[in-house]
Amino acid sequence: MAHLLVVESWVGSMSRLLPRAIRENGHAFTFLTRDLHHYLRSAPEGTAHPLLGARNVITADTNDIEALLPEVERLHGVLGFDGVVTSCDYYLPAVARIAERLGLPGPGPEAVQNACRKDTTRRVFDDAGVPGPRFAVREEWADIARAARDIGYPLVVKPVDLCAGMYVRRVDDEAQLAAACRALADFPVNARGQRRTPVVLLEELLDGPEVSVETVSYAGSVQVVGVTDKSVGGAPAFVETGHMFPAALPLADAEAAEQTALAALKALGLTDGVVAHTEIKLTSAGPRVVEVNPRPAGNRITELVRHVTGIDLAAAFVEVALGRAPDLRHTDTGLRSAAVGFLVPGSSGTLEALDGMSVRDLPDVLEVQLAEPGRAVKAAGSNNEYLGHVMAGDADGLGARARVETLLDGLRAGLVIR
Repeated sequence: MAHLLVVESWVGSMSRLLPRAIRENGHAFTFLTRDLHHYLRSAPEGTAHPLLGARNVITADTNDIEALLPEVERLHGVLGFDGVVTSCDYYLPAVARIAERLGLPGPGPEAVQNACRKDTTRRVFDDAGVPGPRFAVREEWADIARAARDIGYPLVVKPVDLCAGMYVRRVDDEAQLAAACRALADFPVNARGQRRTPVVLLEELLDGPEVSVETVSYAGSVQVVGVTDKSVGGAPAFVETGHMFPAALPLADAEAAEQTALAALKALGLTDGVVAHTEIKLTSAGPRVVEVNPRPAGNRITELVRHVTGIDLAAAFVEVALGRAPDLRHTDTGLRSAAVGFLVPGSSGTLEALDGMSVRDLPDVLEVQLAEPGRAVKAAGSNNEYLGHVMAGDADGLGARARVETLLDGLRAGLVIR
């Protein structure tokens, strides 16, 4: 049995999948957090949060890395850790620093930091010749407006250090650009109490569909697990509305996406001990990298992969963090594709009705999770405002996405927000 240190987590699906993967692989974990109530508030009513299944739950200031490192070193001397992980993007750089300090497996801190900062990622790719959009990084308004004119409208405005599509917006003119920059400036501290970097990333608006490439690296070798497709809505925001694995792509497009993702991981130095989720736009000019996430995919993509291939990316994440070879063997699951669709609110108010009974017991449905009536609803501006999801599989081909869309249409018919 190995002992992992888990430093913070998302409160969504990975906060459940990661403890399960640790437990099912016969390991134990200590959970380190600055705010335990952040997790207690997210537990389903009447149940304990899965992260509380830890051998130890310890409170420390996980936002102060210089103070945290010697504290974790002392804990290591007493408890003995074999690996360190997090599923939360905001703590990936801290975990890399901890692994380096304790001599534990994991990617280098610089590589992780470069991947987690969108502006630095762009510069690394530019230097390495990895294809991406034209971009500029600016802080002062006059410089932002000038750079936007140089790139040309429409373009995309992004924070360099937020997740889940927060404050990522398409802008078509300078007035929209100013509004997007004001909104971003009004959010100076993220949800984990970390002060944000005030620069703005401007990017060329790319055409074409978006996919993600799921990979696992171990001992200097990167293995592609597959390519997932993505649908996006909520304009001018970029809200993920669904995914299917594997993506319904011509073989040449899938291979081009895979090779571009591999080039991106190599440029960043993420080729050892990393489960990665690399987002690619298949533009009319060829594949372009959107971003690289040095952790397993969110939004239930890991479960889509597991349902189709039998590969458990959460378990692979645990094993590479321990310096062990992950099990990436495909097994026959009986499904050729699996898809998830998210119920995205288009208006704000209070959820009065949402009935999932009509879809829960259908034979091809794999998951249904829906918000309860009475919940306050906010019109979606990121991936944080979903009212739930439905997942379905297809045993015969690549029909899972169409099936999920049909199921979502049924759910929307009974959705009441006032």
